[in-house]
Amino acid sequence: IQDKELRYRQRYLDLIMNSSVRETFHTRSKVISLTRRFFEDKGFLEVETPMMHPIAGGANAKPFVTHHNALGIDRFLRIAPELYLKRLIVGGFEGVYEFSKNFRNEGMDRTHNPEFTAMEIYVAYKDYNWMMEFTENLLEYCATKVNDTTDATFGEHKINFKAPYARVTMTDSIKHFTGFDISGKSEAELFDAAKGMGIEVDETMGKGKLIDEIFGAKCEGNYIQPTFITDYPKEMSPLCKSHRDNPDLTERFELMVCGKEIANAYSELNDPIDQRERFEAQMALAEKGDDEANGIIDEDFLRALEYGMPPTSGLGIGMDRLIMFLTNNASIQEVLFFPQMRPEK
Repeated sequence: IQDKELRYRQRYLDLIMNSSVRETFHTRSKVISLTRRFFEDKGFLEVETPMMHPIAGGANAKPFVTHHNALGIDRFLRIAPELYLKRLIVGGFEGVYEFSKNFRNEGMDRTHNPEFTAMEIYVAYKDYNWMMEFTENLLEYCATKVNDTTDATFGEHKINFKAPYARVTMTDSIKHFTGFDISGKSEAELFDAAKGMGIEVDETMGKGKLIDEIFGAKCEGNYIQPTFITDYPKEMSPLCKSHRDNPDLTERFELMVCGKEIANAYSELNDPIDQRERFEAQMALAEKGDDEANGIIDEDFLRALEYGMPPTSGLGIGMDRLIMFLTNNASIQEVLFFPQMRPEK
């Protein structure tokens, strides 16, 4: 059976008829199990956090909204578990992780599904430099266990997950591919630069969103081999600690593979005063019309930071995308048993 719509709608039939599909899902299970084993061997604790949140937080994304009848209040389906996992670090756990179902009310394409599986881990007394090495070792371990080699084929590309990976700052990446230096630029200058590059932008976009659009349109797709893009501008990272050498930047990286992000990590912001200011900046963006910005301040999370969160590094990996790369599947729908689809006519 080759018809993709039939295969996705009647996955049971697809599994009966196509042995390669069954093998993909065996590999999916194995990758998640290997990741869990890698963490357990290092003494980290697997936890569970709520899927219904009073405030949509932990990432910039448009949430799904539901209604809690017993409490008589609306709730947001989880867009990320980050703020709850950090509360556990405040509570005294030194390493926690979760495989979470996240929900983001956004478009669908070959690498996006509104419901997806993420893994997030937070480790106290570490920073993003430590987390880069940790991430390399994790992916090298998974690739070797799954394919008996650090090499993986993805379409026309051969990817090598052998550590170490290249590291490029976001500023240098944009400068290399566009000739434009984002350092110190105002929102108006970034807006004009993006328009001059033929990128579709609008008045609701702040500095962070404009820089993200430039990077996504002109740089991201050029990184085929695993590459860490580091040191993001502060406006792009409201939950991330300021860079120790440049207060305009943050200690953040994203891992790019075949032109797509599969991991995102920070040295976590643990200063409650700075965090409040970042939340207020997000509120201003929401009032300006950015429907992905968080328009409500999470006062309980700020209170948790006031009790004290140790220096911490956090990492999130899109497990569906990682499994795509390890199984040579170009579409996220191929690695989800039941992807979201329009109602059958």
